[in-house]
Amino acid sequence: MPTVAEVCQHIRSKNAGPFWITIDLFFPDRERFDAYSESPALQAAALARLFGVEERHVKRHAVPRLAVLKISYPRQVPQGGALERDMHGGQQFVPLLDVKL
Repeated sequence: MPTVAEVCQHIRSKNAGPFWITIDLFFPDRERFDAYSESPALQAAALARLFGVEERHVKRHAVPRLAVLKISYPRQVPQGGALERDMHGGQQFVPLLDVKL
């Protein structure tokens, strides 16, 4: 079973306002997007467990034409808060790298 890091051409995360994080998974082609974007490991329940949020707050937006899967979830603490450790959300994709698809 390949991992997200092995399948995706590019992976990035960023803040989507002060209360949300968005992760973009760029698949190298439509074939791999179709094969892996609906994997159980990339569904709301699995992502909620991985990022420690409620399943109902995880949003998935598939963009087949671009072979991209966008995942959004609420931050644990607001951007810029005293306990916040990644102001720009640029490291939030890391837990996904070793997830098996």
